[in-house]
Amino acid sequence: MKKAIFPLILVLILSVFNANAQKEVIEHHLDEDAKHIYWGYYLGLNKKDFKINYTQTNTFIDVDAGVGFNIGLIGGWNIHKNISLRIEPGLSSNTKTLAFTNIPGGERDSIREVGATYLHFPLLLKLHTDRLGNMRPYIIGGLSYDYNFSSNEKNPEDNSGGEFRMKSSNFTYEIGFGVDLYLPYFIFSPSIRGTFALNNELVPDEDPNSQWTGPIDYFGTRGVFLNFAFH
Repeated sequence: MKKAIFPLILVLILSVFNANAQKEVIEHHLDEDAKHIYWGYYLGLNKKDFKINYTQTNTFIDVDAGVGFNIGLIGGWNIHKNISLRIEPGLSSNTKTLAFTNIPGGERDSIREVGATYLHFPLLLKLHTDRLGNMRPYIIGGLSYDYNFSSNEKNPEDNSGGEFRMKSSNFTYEIGFGVDLYLPYFIFSPSIRGTFALNNELVPDEDPNSQWTGPIDYFGTRGVFLNFAFH
């Protein structure tokens, strides 16, 4: 009796496994894939610091990068079944603290807090695979224009007066990867991206020999974005 039960249980297990393997996956939002134009929004976090090159050795700035937030809208154009062009206008905000280790003295001279709120306007190309059931991995990249509302660019005071200045208008490139998850009620798309400045964002002090900006050859934003998109 026991010898007969074991093969029967094995057959039942194999039958259930085979039935599940052959079960058709219900693909959500097929109509969304057929659209030429689509819309959405995103929320996320960022962590930015700076790439700094110097004109002389033994001059360093320690950057303490804070975590900020991103929020914005998505407009997409499907130009091919595996390629879409996107714009993602939004706001990005965070704060960094600079410690000038080459400057002796108190915090008034050696510490600068750099707050930044950006209008972030990227033009991106998204390359994605065919659907794998209800998911679709992708890579994304492109160029961005950033307007820094907190730049201090036109402030008449410079570091001698305690003010660190940066350019208002900047350009970056970004590249990353993510996945579209087709859930029953919406498409959820988490992604992670790196962003890198193309131009020098530093506004130098009036004194060309300034102990703050004189030794700096290049000063540009770099960072990581973690975005959660919905459409």
